[in-house]
Amino acid sequence: MNKAVWFRNDLRTIDHPALSSALCSKNRVFGFYIYTPKQLEQHHVGKVKRHFILQNVVCLKNELQNIGIPLVIVRGKTYADSVKKLEKLCKTHHINEVFANTELELNEKKRDTLAEQALAKTHTQIKWFNDQTLLPPGTIMTDKGSPFRVFSPFKKSWLKQIESQSISPLPKPRKPNQNIEPDLEEQDILKWEPSQPQNDYWKPGSKEAFKRLRLFLKEHANDYHTERDIPSKASTSQLSPYLSIGAISVRSCFYAAFQANEYRWDFGSQGLLTWINELIWREFYKNLTHFNPNLCKGDAFQSKTSLIPWSRNEFILNAWKAGETGYPLVDAGMRQLNETGWMHNRLRMVTAMFLTKHLFINWRMGEKYFMEMLIDADFSANNGGWQWCASTGADAAPYFRIFNPERQSQRFDPQGEYIRFWVSELANIPNANIHNPTENQRIKCHYPPPIVNHKEATQRTKEAFQSIRLLEAP
Repeated sequence: MNKAVWFRNDLRTIDHPALSSALCSKNRVFGFYIYTPKQLEQHHVGKVKRHFILQNVVCLKNELQNIGIPLVIVRGKTYADSVKKLEKLCKTHHINEVFANTELELNEKKRDTLAEQALAKTHTQIKWFNDQTLLPPGTIMTDKGSPFRVFSPFKKSWLKQIESQSISPLPKPRKPNQNIEPDLEEQDILKWEPSQPQNDYWKPGSKEAFKRLRLFLKEHANDYHTERDIPSKASTSQLSPYLSIGAISVRSCFYAAFQANEYRWDFGSQGLLTWINELIWREFYKNLTHFNPNLCKGDAFQSKTSLIPWSRNEFILNAWKAGETGYPLVDAGMRQLNETGWMHNRLRMVTAMFLTKHLFINWRMGEKYFMEMLIDADFSANNGGWQWCASTGADAAPYFRIFNPERQSQRFDPQGEYIRFWVSELANIPNANIHNPTENQRIKCHYPPPIVNHKEATQRTKEAFQSIRLLEAP
């Protein structure tokens, strides 16, 4: 009998727990990948990321071929289809053990339970491994045995736990003693999404991910704490697309930073410590997803906020989507997103808080749009970020904390470099006015007036939160 590795959101061979364990056996090993576009659409995953997924599946197939493992790629529609496809693949290739890394979202958990039950009927076992977080969900708990709701104590406990853990990535997979038969059914899977936009900036594959990691650690990591909020500079790691589809493991990222910081978690390079802090935020949001499945159903973490009478004004929502709000920094961020499928993290906060607290649009509508447009769309990070900005989530920004877009612009894009690049009609506006052009300048440049008044809009939001007595502890 043979073994199989069921690849999902872990499209790599390096530091892959399920693959590493499967290769410990002398049996023949297959790789399976089941593409489910309808399920991705139901999760609001857009064309840019779907194309990126398929590109990385091609890279994975080549990586596996180099170590003598065939990757069988099939297409279904939904997760229910994927279970049936998996059953058929196991029967066809005489599989008695499937190795897979767990996923934390609600529908993914349901799929895996169904797969486990279906394969058990044919005496085929699935062995599960942790991969999406460095420490398995449930490792970091309060003294009362409950999940943390606030980041700071979560981080403190996380750092205490990690000191006793070995975080070295798994060794590179060895080549098993098996031959790959010619793939008589090889398909050009990139044609499965025929109208995909091309995005040459995000080259697929683990090699590219590790190249970016090395470049970041060499050239930007030590200054990360001072430059990460400047959108005109390429000073962030830009690894999020690769983490989102598992082309690189979070363990590899943690270990590389830990190693670069001379094996220290609590002191050393402030830039590296700040980047490690961002990775721990990722762990925090993944834990929230695991312990709060209703987040995957669109529920707010703070249930009281369900009483907020959010607007669903399509006109102003569409102006925000198009980058036509009349607030230069907000519009620059949205245009970057629309053109590249990616947005600088500072701008994600600025644009999300603008939608929720200036335009008073339901955060779920912004969350959905980001999922549709982002090449690094990741449910936990996206949901956590939106609920933080909307003051509905765990350890969220206080409802009265509202970014002033003009001040954000003056602080993080003082010369208007980022604005001028993405809002080209403002290219010739002088520095004194780039953050808020005069009425005459807007008319000449064909740039819209501010869609809302900052003071009036934020006051309305504060009153709405106060009306549901959010001053009380959750």
